[in-house]
Amino acid sequence: MRNDATRAENLLWQQLRNRQMDGNKFRRQVPLDGYILDFLCMEARLIIEVDGSQHAENRRDEARDAHFRSQGFRVLRFWNEEIETGLDFVCRSILAVLKDRGE
Repeated sequence: MRNDATRAENLLWQQLRNRQMDGNKFRRQVPLDGYILDFLCMEARLIIEVDGSQHAENRRDEARDAHFRSQGFRVLRFWNEEIETGLDFVCRSILAVLKDRGE
């Protein structure tokens, strides 16, 4: 498990914690199927990943995302810079996905 969260991860966590996203419970650094997920809302089956600039990870990320999508999860990915400079937009994007759960 990673202990060195990025500034972007910490900023986003402040918005996700304590059911601030429309009452949805998020957990951070969640181990699942051999992966560590940055953020997970199990009730909404939503995974949120925060990416730096590790371009070499693209194929691995694609395989990981495909694995979780095949399990019925939705996966959102945001760049560190997106969160640091546009946190409000990121939060609105997450809320839109949470509200669009096919209910």
